[in-house]
Amino acid sequence: MEKFEKMGLSPLMLKALAEKGFEEPTPIQQKVIPGLLTAERDIVGQAQTGTGKTAAFGIPIIERLHDKAKHVQALVLAPTRELAIQVAEELNSLKGKRKLRVIPIYGGQSIDQQFKRLKQGVDIIAGTPGRILDHLNRGTLKLDRVSFVVLDEADEMLNMGFIEDVKSILDSTSEERITLLFSATMPREIMKVAKKYMKDYELIKTTPQHVTTDLTDQIYFEVSRANKFEALCRIIDVEDDFYGLVFCRTKVDVNEVAKRLTDRGYAAEGIHGDISQSQRENVLGKFKSRRVNILVATDVAARGIDINNLTHVINYSIPQDPEAYVHRIGRTGRAGREGTAITFVTPAEIRRLMVIKKAARTQIRREKIPKVREVIEAKRSRIRGIVEKATDNQLPGEFIQLANELLEQHSPEKAIAALLHHTFQDELNPRNYNEIRDGQPTLKGKTRLFVGIGKRDNMSKRKLVQLINTKVGVDGRRIDDVQVLDGYSFITVPFKDAEAILRYFKTAKRRERVFVEVARKSRKGKRS
Repeated sequence: MEKFEKMGLSPLMLKALAEKGFEEPTPIQQKVIPGLLTAERDIVGQAQTGTGKTAAFGIPIIERLHDKAKHVQALVLAPTRELAIQVAEELNSLKGKRKLRVIPIYGGQSIDQQFKRLKQGVDIIAGTPGRILDHLNRGTLKLDRVSFVVLDEADEMLNMGFIEDVKSILDSTSEERITLLFSATMPREIMKVAKKYMKDYELIKTTPQHVTTDLTDQIYFEVSRANKFEALCRIIDVEDDFYGLVFCRTKVDVNEVAKRLTDRGYAAEGIHGDISQSQRENVLGKFKSRRVNILVATDVAARGIDINNLTHVINYSIPQDPEAYVHRIGRTGRAGREGTAITFVTPAEIRRLMVIKKAARTQIRREKIPKVREVIEAKRSRIRGIVEKATDNQLPGEFIQLANELLEQHSPEKAIAALLHHTFQDELNPRNYNEIRDGQPTLKGKTRLFVGIGKRDNMSKRKLVQLINTKVGVDGRRIDDVQVLDGYSFITVPFKDAEAILRYFKTAKRRERVFVEVARKSRKGKRS
């Protein structure tokens, strides 16, 4: 927290950051927060999603707002409803005890319900351009006294056709506002917006690091927050010789996970920013000597740990940014040894993981959490190995004598079974594991896709099928229920083909890129 304290943040904000488990600012936060706390200058920031930019603009904006204002003080425009909700949640957690009202505004939600909330008074809005413009046109929202406007993921808003809406919204805001624009890329159209609507702005860039560890096998499991600990235990137990780091985002999580592991009988310890140097050295000594085989840590606390023979790095909490992901997984796959990096993601975090994957230029494949029967079978296999290895060694005479005495009274099968049961009954008890619902979608069946081109783009049903067949390689016979409207289209394809289509158009060259996403049932007319 020392670097946050040096920024001159208020005690209330520092307390909110401590409760969230923030220990050290990310690169974009270090560059944006100090200047925005006092300066009146606009900012253009080039940074990927997941680099901590919501806190980068949210912290200083919250610090500068008034608790008793009777108008909208800050507006954050986001390209999707998911991001608008995510931003609103983050800002709500950052405000701490401040009496600021933060709400998301997006399409698909009742506009009457939104109007009621706006009428009650709102300080910060995180919204999608389409719905914000709708409220402006209805007269249910006024932005003429807004102090801050943030354009989040501006290039995505451009790709999704929102740029004209954004311009109309900016025309409705106060000329005295401070404008912040964040974008992963800086296409010409985005820079035109910056030059027209922003004052003498400062350009801030952050450069993501890239993965260089070819020996690291990267996997992710989709699991609910409530099932993360159970999933962790199964992964540890299914491995022959687990020796790894478990990363949590906050000090609170480190303490909880480490305690639950020790309560279950694992050799685990935790380190974070609040432990003393002597405690840290003691814990690391145990870990390096393998008296402890599981170390739970925050990113900051794990710095300086240089151990070459880790088998696993587990992201119990998804990293805050791509750089943190790179630092974490780089601890495996060293000294010619293969390592495994595992990331737990909730369904709501899948988008952030895909951003990390793209920014880090790496492959992270999805797997299923081991079933209880798979874990038990792995343990049975280890027990067989232990017994076989022991019988290969010279055994003490007194044990041979005791074995002969037992075999005089019992059959060999019963005697061995009794010893195994006495020694390993807890290890092989499936009741030690709780049920986990598989959070991953099935690949059977079909899905409906929204495609962001239509008749206005000279597109017909035949041309659309031909485009997907040519670019992605999907057999046209598997593309069903094609619907081409003025500005967009819909198609139905098998799940596997849908994944291929989404992947292709997301990574295609800019001139070939088409916006494609899984269609939402609530979609009516204009996208939100």
